Amino acid sequence: MSSSTSFIVVVGFDGSRDSQAALEWGAEEARQRSGELRLITAWTKQPMSWYPAVMETAVGGIAVADSPEEDASTIQAKALKSLEEKGIPATGQVIHSHSAAAAILDAAAEADLVVVGSRGHGGFTGLHVGSVTTHVVNHAPAPVLVVRPKAS
Repeated sequence: MSSSTSFIVVVGFDGSRDSQAALEWGAEEARQRSGELRLITAWTKQPMSWYPAVMETAVGGIAVADSPEEDASTIQAKALKSLEEKGIPATGQVIHSHSAAAAILDAAAEADLVVVGSRGHGGFTGLHVGSVTTHVVNHAPAPVLVVRPKAS
């Protein structure tokens, strides 16, 4: 829990549908409590990879893939811009980490509330709760809110 006077809401954000729902919930919670909203986006460089990666597409064209860090920065920048346009102040960190859960837990050390989506981009689509969410729920030093997106 934070020792400051402001209520701190940490949101794990990877751009997935579930993390977008978590961001919306966390932003509203921070707004209602006149608190601080902090977005955490983690990225990992895969072993034996280099960027920009140049790949041949199925139709014979060439595609250049951004680095995982650039992708994470872009995803977070768009989220922060959207929040700013809505008048919701927020800060963000793009963190190089072997584990998204570890990055969120590090940020949670100062948090009054941690908000995560039930699942991110990775893993198995049949799971109701992903591995990052499970780890955060089991190890966070603050209350954790797990948000599922509304049914389509």
